Amino acid sequence: MATRTVHRETSTQSTQKKSPPVRMTSRGSVTLPSVIRERLPEDVLFDVVSREDGVIELHPKIAVNPSQAWFYSKRWQQMEREADEDIAAGRVERFEDGEDFLAALEAEDALLRAEGR
Repeated sequence: MATRTVHRETSTQSTQKKSPPVRMTSRGSVTLPSVIRERLPEDVLFDVVSREDGVIELHPKIAVNPSQAWFYSKRWQQMEREADEDIAAGRVERFEDGEDFLAALEAEDALLRAEGR
């Protein structure tokens, strides 16, 4: 079956859980708890943000293959959100095969042309 809307799997939002405290050594090394490390790729870099309220945030910088960078653009992510909303709202059509899918596209194109769009 083919669908007309691009579908991607989305990860569920994780709830924030407090992890064990970490210590910074005299050389500035910090070891993240294993429950955090398990969720990250090896050799990940972090942006460090020191907020005015004293909170220090680590933001992982996950490397993206340049050939796939388009997927992470703001425009594409907005289109992914719209596709997810369409799927959740049932605004999708399913087809038995590619021929049925192409026939539906041709019918829709003919209708739009007749309406002058």
